[in-house]
Amino acid sequence: MCLSACPKCSEEYTYRDGELLICPMCGHEWIDGETVQTEVIKDAVGNVLADGDSVTVIKDLKVKGSSTPIKVGTKVKSIRLIYDATDGHDIDCKIDGFGAMKLKSGVVKKA
Repeated sequence: MCLSACPKCSEEYTYRDGELLICPMCGHEWIDGETVQTEVIKDAVGNVLADGDSVTVIKDLKVKGSSTPIKVGTKVKSIRLIYDATDGHDIDCKIDGFGAMKLKSGVVKKA
């Protein structure tokens, strides 16, 4: 029996648990035949963001544990979006001089 690929990440390693299909790669659960409504993440001015986009910080951001803030105009390349963000930080990225961190989409604009 061939199960359908994950509608979220397109991997084919899905398995059945009762009525649900589960993707072990991304953890997405769905009912076979169900359509997936993808969440849209927008920047501070309303532009739709996607994985791999470059963004610019629009206000100074204090960084916990650092004496220097992230300045306005700092460019961040190759962002990754986090759709199930429970803390409001829906962008995962690396910032030169600061390293890996999470940002809120409301403090950036698409570059």
